[in-house]
Amino acid sequence: MDISFANKKLQKTFNDQKRLTKEHGALQAKLINKRLHELRAADNLEIISTLPQARCHELQGERKGTLSVDLNQPYRLFFQPVDDPIPLKDDGGLDWKGVKSIMILGVGNPHG
Repeated sequence: MDISFANKKLQKTFNDQKRLTKEHGALQAKLINKRLHELRAADNLEIISTLPQARCHELQGERKGTLSVDLNQPYRLFFQPVDDPIPLKDDGGLDWKGVKSIMILGVGNPHG
């Protein structure tokens, strides 16, 4: 998949291992890099859904339209599809197989 970032600061942090480790710690930085590698290697989002350790899922409520994958609990990597147009199923749900471009929004605790 193609990956972009919500802003320049996030892009700079995620593309600089030293900076990423300083901001998120060694374990979290390692997991972020692993997830980014998995996302880049996948042809589409449906492939990520088959990785049980990633636990990729769509968020609800205020975060509707955003997805996340597991990092070091309780933290998750947040992203959203940016394909134009966003691929949808007939029922209006997201067509994961059609998602080929995402934007990384950041890392956080979805419950805190």
